[in-house]
Amino acid sequence: MAAPALVAPAHGSRDPRSAATIKALVAEVKKMRPDLRIETAFLDLSKPSFDMVVDRLVKAGFDEIVVVPLLLTEAFHARVDVPRAIATATARHDGLKIRATRVLGMEAAFLEVLDVRLREALKEARVRELDALVLAAAGSSDPLANRAVARLARTRGTRHKLPVTAAFASAAPPAAGEAVRAFRGEGRRHIAVASFFPAPGTLPDRAAELALEAGAVAVSEPLGAHPEVARGSRRDTPSARWSSSPSDPVQESPGPVSPGRAAAHFRDHPTGRSSRCSS
Repeated sequence: MAAPALVAPAHGSRDPRSAATIKALVAEVKKMRPDLRIETAFLDLSKPSFDMVVDRLVKAGFDEIVVVPLLLTEAFHARVDVPRAIATATARHDGLKIRATRVLGMEAAFLEVLDVRLREALKEARVRELDALVLAAAGSSDPLANRAVARLARTRGTRHKLPVTAAFASAAPPAAGEAVRAFRGEGRRHIAVASFFPAPGTLPDRAAELALEAGAVAVSEPLGAHPEVARGSRRDTPSARWSSSPSDPVQESPGPVSPGRAAAHFRDHPTGRSSRCSS
């Protein structure tokens, strides 16, 4: 084969919306690179499993595979599950070469997608003012992964000139509801939650439920199958490392948002293509 096949593994979930969203995201990537064989796989709970996909590709004649983990942090799945799955598959197939790229991580373009999703939520909730923001993520037993999310929250706070704190749906405090209540304890009443999850499922649903119970005015949807997330997944992959083609739009980074106008700013820039909310 002239080019390796690509396998894009995600967490997996009992919630069918999660697998459907991941498959839609990989479909976006396939549109961008129709010349490559690209397969979706799941590390747990959903099908097809990583082993099933590798077996299928070997049967089709591929002897080289590049694994592109659809994960947002270097937590347990990235550090343990992905290498273990690769080692098991390599041991089962003589001559098969498998290498992994970095996880999706926290690409700058993903911050713009966060803002797109937040604008959608604010518009639906008819919110015109924000005085604090919670960045909700899955959470991990690995403190380094949680610190990376906390750094992202600080970046958003600096960019939007809003108080922003990180919250986690599992494994680490604070939960989204606790973060919202902490802001309310400071006298803030217009608090929104930005969902830093790749796809819908049990954890983002729980984070949203707790946040709304605590008084959040809006909760955004997860990143989902947005084209910018698909572009981010091309990094470190074959064929010129899937770098952006000349036809990909160049994003500018205009000035920050003024306090007290954050919700109106999010609302008035629905496309996310020229928003001052990028970081």
